Amino acid sequence: MDITSAEWWFALLNIIFIDLVLAGDNAIVIALAARNLPADKQKKAIIWGTVGAITIRILATLLVVKLLDLPWLHLAGGILLVWIAVRLLVQEEQHEDIKAGATLWQAIRTIIIADAAMGLDNVIAVAGAASGHMMLVVIGLIISIPVVVWGSTLFIKLVNRFNWILYVGGGVLAFTAAKMIAGEKAAVFNLKGYFADRPVLYWAFIILVVLGVLVGGYLTNKRKQNKAQPAA
Repeated sequence: MDITSAEWWFALLNIIFIDLVLAGDNAIVIALAARNLPADKQKKAIIWGTVGAITIRILATLLVVKLLDLPWLHLAGGILLVWIAVRLLVQEEQHEDIKAGATLWQAIRTIIIADAAMGLDNVIAVAGAASGHMMLVVIGLIISIPVVVWGSTLFIKLVNRFNWILYVGGGVLAFTAAKMIAGEKAAVFNLKGYFADRPVLYWAFIILVVLGVLVGGYLTNKRKQNKAQPAA
């Protein structure tokens, strides 16, 4: 992809949106880790903890991009990303195990360690959306720093108010997952070669995966809501 092409810019916007959709957990972790610090140190903990977490995430994502050249990993990564997309839609995350730091360094360390442990979804999603382009990974994740620090709390409020935004995010992740799976080129499972001359089947497959994730997530949420409602 050329930086002047529409495809390059679409991929970058896709990465930024993925960062935004998956930033909710980061905002919660940051808030919990820094909550016991004085106000003047909370901002430092948030900034330096986020910078450290993003640095580790960039290195991890670059490693995953390289590993995706290996056989079967596009397929495995795509399947994992489908599960991440469904989890985004239906799973209620718990963060009781995130301990608040008593000092600035402890808070920064907690943010970095917790983000590294919880950031697999972002790493897989960004690596898939980048399609092997390192510059996209770095630029997209650097842009995500202010997104995580300032934008994620706002995004959480928007999601709580406009639930459909979460389904857009799940659709973007499912779209990325489908492209990863369709890009598998292992010798005995060469989906990339199969779809190369069959664009109709290629897009049908992608649409099927996206619809499967969205419909599955919606029905699961509906079932959970029905169970939560008291019997008449």
